[in-house]
Amino acid sequence: MRGHSTTETAYGTTLAGNGGGPADGSTATDTRQAGRRMLRRVLPALAAAGLGVTALAGAAHGQTVSARPAAAQAQQAAEASFPTWGTRWVVHSSADAGSPAVGMINKTTAGQDRITADYQVDTGRKVCEGDACSTYMAHVTGPVEGFLSVVAVAIPENRLPGVPVKDGPAPQEPSASRAEMLRRAETWLTANDGAQVPYSQTTYWKDGYRQDCSGYVSMTLGLPTPGTNTVGLANDRSLTRPISLGELTPGDLLIDADGDSNTRHVVIFEKWNDAAHSSYTAYEQRGGHGTDHRSLTYGLSDGSEFKPYRPVAFGD
Repeated sequence: MRGHSTTETAYGTTLAGNGGGPADGSTATDTRQAGRRMLRRVLPALAAAGLGVTALAGAAHGQTVSARPAAAQAQQAAEASFPTWGTRWVVHSSADAGSPAVGMINKTTAGQDRITADYQVDTGRKVCEGDACSTYMAHVTGPVEGFLSVVAVAIPENRLPGVPVKDGPAPQEPSASRAEMLRRAETWLTANDGAQVPYSQTTYWKDGYRQDCSGYVSMTLGLPTPGTNTVGLANDRSLTRPISLGELTPGDLLIDADGDSNTRHVVIFEKWNDAAHSSYTAYEQRGGHGTDHRSLTYGLSDGSEFKPYRPVAFGD
């Protein structure tokens, strides 16, 4: 969504007659008002017959028209077309910004694609790009089928005008799948037009999550946007529980919850690099760089402030 101008269509009719006006001496305004009164009487009958307004409009202008069921016309109207802006918007498999990608809008040029959509879902999870934000995801039927954040649509509204709204998904619980968590962690390595998501404690990525370490981990766990903080990840027992270093399994966390926002940090354990457990590979969102996937030793030395935790969503 963007502050682009909208097009308003005006339905006006120029009436033909002697001298350019009505032949009976009445004004064009009188004639139009009479036409509106006729429509109010006739439309209910048309609806009962399964005909749409276009059938009457064509007949009023002396055109030969075919009767089309109102349901078919409603379906065509619902599949509205909209312009887009920006580049490389991800189309998802479901109305969840964390669900797998099924395609992309505007791969090479800003605004190159128009979308058609037949309904939209209020997910309750805000997605922002710049000053544009929306909780709605549109079910697009073209140029690729899937779900796209309404933020990508070049309209001033935060939802698609004239497109039906369907019930959103139930509030999501954190994913219980370690593989899914690591898959989500990997997405931020290339989400910024092939580059990593930059680090920030004050800005939010397109999926609505804060671009710091705890926002990143919140994204991988599927927690509500914009994400909890590092202290919350360490202390909230509905989210994690302490474990030992020897118990570390892919998807577990190493957290330093001491100090202030400039010293606290959290990383996602992926695997040990050797049998001696002298280092491990992890995902992290770090200052001065952004999303990274590298070898670390946080928490392995005696007296380290990094402690191991297990997300309780894993159930073990």
